[in-house]
Amino acid sequence: MIKSKEDLNYYLKCDKSALRITYKHPRIGFNRDIIWKFEILLRKCEYLNNCHSIINKLLFLFYKVKFHNLSIKLGFSIPLNVFGPGLSISHYGTIIVNSKAKVGKNCRLHAGTMIVATNGINEAATIGNNVYIGCGAKIIGNVTIGDNVCIGAGAVVTKSFESNITIAGVPAKIISENKLIKNNS
Repeated sequence: MIKSKEDLNYYLKCDKSALRITYKHPRIGFNRDIIWKFEILLRKCEYLNNCHSIINKLLFLFYKVKFHNLSIKLGFSIPLNVFGPGLSISHYGTIIVNSKAKVGKNCRLHAGTMIVATNGINEAATIGNNVYIGCGAKIIGNVTIGDNVCIGAGAVVTKSFESNITIAGVPAKIISENKLIKNNS
C-alpha cells in the first residue's frame, strides 16, 4: 500500500519497468502509453487516498475523476489498493477486479480477466507475487493463489493453488510445475 512519496515513486518505477517503458513520459496515441497513464493515475489516487491531508483530499477528487473516466474508456474496473508494485496490464479491454482482492507484486493481466467474489460472500482472491493471468481467466471466490503461478487463458479458478505451478482449464487444474522458478528461488 502506498503511504508516502517514496512508496509512490517506487510503485511507479516498478510499474514502468513491468510495462517495459524506457522513455520518461507517456506519449499520445500509443496503446501501451494509455495503459501506463492509467497505472500512473491509479497509483496517484492510491497515494492521495491513503495520505490524509486537506490538500490531498482535494487533489484526490481531481485525480479520481480522471482515473474514473480513463477506466471507463479502457474497460477497466480496478479499485484502489489491490495490486502491489510491478503491475503490468498487457492490453485494454474488460478487466474486473473485486475491491477485496489482494494481489502481490509483479502481476501481469490480460484482457477479459476477472477476479471476483461469489455467492454473496464479500471476500475475493489473495494472489501472490509474480503471477501471470492469461486472457479471459476468471478467479472466482475466496481462493489463494501462490507465488510464481501462471494461469492459462480462459481458465476458471475456483479453488486455491500452491506456488510454482501452471494452471489451466475449466475448472482450473495443475498442468505443470514451474521447475526453473522453483530452483531459482
